[in-house]
Amino acid sequence: MNMTMKNQSVNAIRMLGVDMVNQANSGHPGIVLGAAPTMYALFTKHLSYNPDKPDWIDRDRFVLSAGHGSAMIYATLHLAGYDLPMEELKNFRQWGSKTPGHPEYGHTPGIEATTGPLGQGISMAVGMAMAERYLGATLNMNEQKVMDHYTYVLCGDGDLQEGVAMESMSLAGHLGLEKLIILFDSNDIQLDGPIETATSDDVQAKVKAMNWNYLRVEDGDDVEAISAAIDQAKENKNGPTFVEVKTIIGHGSPNQGTSATHGAPLGADNTAEVRKNLGWDLEPFVIPQEVYDDFAATNVQKGTEACQKWEDLAQEYIKANEEEGKILQALMNNTNVDMDWEAIFADYTPGDNLATRASSGEVLTRLQKSNPLMMGGSADLASSTKVKGINGDFTKENHLGRNINFGVREHAMAAITNGLVLHGMKAFSGGFFIFSDYMKPAMRLSALMGIGSIFAFTHDSVAVGEDGPTHEPIEQLAGLRAMPNMDVLRPADANEVKAAWKLALESDKTPTSILFTRQNVPTLEGVSFEGVEKGAYVLSPEKKKINALLIATGSEVALALEAQKTLWDMDIDVRVVSMPSMYRFKKQDPEYQESVLPKKAKKRVAVEMGASFGWAEFVGKKGTCLTIDTFGASAKGEEVIHNYGFNVENLVGIVKELVD
Repeated sequence: MNMTMKNQSVNAIRMLGVDMVNQANSGHPGIVLGAAPTMYALFTKHLSYNPDKPDWIDRDRFVLSAGHGSAMIYATLHLAGYDLPMEELKNFRQWGSKTPGHPEYGHTPGIEATTGPLGQGISMAVGMAMAERYLGATLNMNEQKVMDHYTYVLCGDGDLQEGVAMESMSLAGHLGLEKLIILFDSNDIQLDGPIETATSDDVQAKVKAMNWNYLRVEDGDDVEAISAAIDQAKENKNGPTFVEVKTIIGHGSPNQGTSATHGAPLGADNTAEVRKNLGWDLEPFVIPQEVYDDFAATNVQKGTEACQKWEDLAQEYIKANEEEGKILQALMNNTNVDMDWEAIFADYTPGDNLATRASSGEVLTRLQKSNPLMMGGSADLASSTKVKGINGDFTKENHLGRNINFGVREHAMAAITNGLVLHGMKAFSGGFFIFSDYMKPAMRLSALMGIGSIFAFTHDSVAVGEDGPTHEPIEQLAGLRAMPNMDVLRPADANEVKAAWKLALESDKTPTSILFTRQNVPTLEGVSFEGVEKGAYVLSPEKKKINALLIATGSEVALALEAQKTLWDMDIDVRVVSMPSMYRFKKQDPEYQESVLPKKAKKRVAVEMGASFGWAEFVGKKGTCLTIDTFGASAKGEEVIHNYGFNVENLVGIVKELVD
């Protein structure tokens, strides 16, 4: 390919991006002008993909961690033949378009992850690379390599200032993920000006200290040099590779090399200057056919051929390897592997007394033995959370291990879990509920992407006790429940725990947070899987006529049942409702909701060791809450629970006052 054609294709990416931003009067042209050669080198010379089958399971993954460069990825995907017509590019950042302001997974073909919050893309790519290594070790048979691809990331200076990126890169280096390659668009500029105003890190020393290979390309406009660096990165077998590509932000514009080009449209005059400097004399959104031909003739064609070859191999593989073939089919169809739920779940007998974290640990182990796609771990807390993978630790030497030692890296843990799920794994993470605060940005992205990540939390209330208010969640429940498309399950006992895990594993469009107790709780009579699935159910009905309703979650359900017995002795007829999931209950039809919480039963008490926020919807104007709207305290767990009023005497008193 001659230089003219190469330059023309690079400039096509640049000008499409500039035109998109100008038309929308919103966006980030600087990275498009600076990093287009890197995108071109990757997509035409290295990335293995099939635009007609964007979900081909053994494709290379590319994650734009610098998500503000969305115009660049949309332009590239369009030129590469994905189902992203020019009309969609013209509707950049407009209502209903396939080209939103930042890349959104599931919304635009070819987008592997939702990015924009900096650092998240790097972290999800680490999860993808881990999944590729585990699945390769699990499925590849001699010459039948059905899982063998690379994960690429393009990041900017801002990504590397985010703590989550450093957490994830540290773990990736430790695990030696040699098929993970980061391309760093190194232009020394961020929104507020030169990066030297905020950081003076030695990037090379930093990434090497985290066990990454380091390469540098001095001229970010040199496609051949960038391509050669990627070739060298692919040859590295001793860990992930970080390629620093020195670029000029806003290349070709009057304000190139300054923050003025970062996040504002260039406008007519500056755009005219760019066109002149790049030798691009075409009207906005006009691309020569030879540019499309250039993309089609290079890696697009090779990727299409590779995809067809892989599909033929997969069919042979499935016939030759029965058990592994089932795993591969599940990945190809984005479904769960078949599981015999009855055989997996042991019965827990009413009267048994154990913490839900303990029953969760037992259930999780059994589930993993039946589902080879399950993989996860805890943030240096597995001995406390009981959230642990099986088959040993996933390490540089052992890619078959399914327990991930995330270390004290909660934010990275959540983001890496998302990356694992995006690659087809049924991934889970574990931590203390209070530290969900460290994980929220990644959890929010899982909900936004609509993927089935599982976040398991223990130590779910002030019953934590002696560790005190720093470790006792209060507002966390309300906060998670306020998150759109996040199912929050707080099971009351071991049998509700079983249901919660099953629902989490079956959920592929909604992430699930499951909350478990540190303290022992009794196994209850009357627990209903169908009831848990519907979010709330009548656990213990009234005898004749409802005088009051008790709505409880988690460990407080047992308290509500004890109070019910005392109230019956006082001729106060009470119904006890277990509500493990507000999210699920609110999705039920009005008839079912009425059967659980009859409108005529207006005297209601919500019982939960967390903030009252959110309960008004269920208790109404004539109801009340036994909740906690202050921080916790340090003392023995039983004493803390009692002093916050979570005892039979206090709850009975609240009901009596309500019905009098």
